[in-house]
Amino acid sequence: MQPPWRELPGRLTEPEAATELLQLVKGVLAGTAAWWLSVNVLQSQLPFLAPWTALLTVHATVYRSLSRGLQTTIASAIGIVLSFAIGAYLGVSLWTFALALLVGMIGARMSWIRDEGVAIATTAVFVLGSGFNSQAPLLLDRMLEICVGVGVGVAVNFVLIPPMRDLQATQYVDSINRQMGAVLSNMASEFSTSWDTDQADAWLREAESMSAELESAWQTVRFARESERVNPRTGLRRRRARAGKPQGPGIEVANYENTLERADEGVVHLRHLARTLREGAQIEGEWDARFRERWVEIVEQVGHAFADNDAEAEAEPIQGRLIQLGVDLQVEGQLPPHSWPLYGSLIASMSHIAAIADDVASARAAREGGPPGARVGSRGG
Repeated sequence: MQPPWRELPGRLTEPEAATELLQLVKGVLAGTAAWWLSVNVLQSQLPFLAPWTALLTVHATVYRSLSRGLQTTIASAIGIVLSFAIGAYLGVSLWTFALALLVGMIGARMSWIRDEGVAIATTAVFVLGSGFNSQAPLLLDRMLEICVGVGVGVAVNFVLIPPMRDLQATQYVDSINRQMGAVLSNMASEFSTSWDTDQADAWLREAESMSAELESAWQTVRFARESERVNPRTGLRRRRARAGKPQGPGIEVANYENTLERADEGVVHLRHLARTLREGAQIEGEWDARFRERWVEIVEQVGHAFADNDAEAEAEPIQGRLIQLGVDLQVEGQLPPHSWPLYGSLIASMSHIAAIADDVASARAAREGGPPGARVGSRGG
């Protein structure tokens, strides 16, 4: 086992870690630049207002920096007006300080500035706590410092490698596909010999884990969509696409929402499949050997298609093979009547999962810009 410090370089190259590190750098740059402007250009007597608002404005996406920056500007302006009104007419004392905080916290509940509404109270604290008196700088000067801080924060986030978060979305989608493929492959391996309820319970737990990971994937995809908005890199990618240049992996060429919806469906069918196998393990009697052999081959191929980017399709579509399997069992007529619900459920579940594997493979090929070589032929033709 390697010591943690040796794993650090590899972790820093991961998209999420790189984004977090970049946010730290942006915050430092924005705060420092705003402080320098406040001291050397504005010659402010309260040089902490500009860097403070700059730090509040540096969010993970350009769109959020703009929307939250506008809220910060409005909330801070209200806080400045509040503090000047209380300081000028009531003076600064224990009870007026408490009054400013009370009014600021009530104002923070307004829905249209709820995300940054607390800046009303904190700005009042800064201004009143800095020794407000009748000789305090003009109200417009404080407003200007707030605007400078917000402007610097937005500018830094806009210029310094605005994040896209498409790599994180890609990783989540591929991880879920690999897990589904691994579970199906394991099912095929176990079912080809024997299995028990404990193994089926393990498959159910893995499916539940996938559901939890899908929630994180949805959050990342929504974040990736937001990161596209007001982002100069989005326009650059589109220009490169029109010029026929490679774009690399990205959400411009892949519909992750559809992929995740299909993955949700796949996990549901996977859970149903695991429950069916768990119930089948408790039924007395031997499984039909022909069904076991042919069904295992199909499950193994679908699992391979989920997990392997380069999986090749067989000539015969999987949907057709599943239908033919049911037809052959019916024609031969050697299955007892009570076995049909169980066997039919396994065939139906795999039919749904195979269709999803086909869609996943197509989406993966579109995202990577290559031919849909991973299609498993579940739709026929």
